[in-house]
Amino acid sequence: MSVSLTSVNVFAAEAAAPAASAQAGTSEIIAHIEKALVEVSKSDFSAAQIHLKAARNASEAISGSSDAAKKAHASLMQGQIASKSGNVSKATEELNKTISLYKAL
Repeated sequence: MSVSLTSVNVFAAEAAAPAASAQAGTSEIIAHIEKALVEVSKSDFSAAQIHLKAARNASEAISGSSDAAKKAHASLMQGQIASKSGNVSKATEELNKTISLYKAL
């Protein structure tokens, strides 16, 4: 009987690990996007691109997990494109939308 209880506890811990990992990844993504927003507001697009690239790399790890995560990743890419083109208002709008999407995950 103790073997079956141990198995249940191990399974529960393993099930919680991906959720905790996704939550940590989401926090990292949001932090990078917020830093990128600061740089975009200063029109420092090269610094913003560094943060957006880091956010995209972190996002790719969780983007396949749900439709909401895919939508957030797509929004992040649109914000990065707008930032690359120097469009401050569009980049700001898209990145704020992206933050909202990631916070909803």
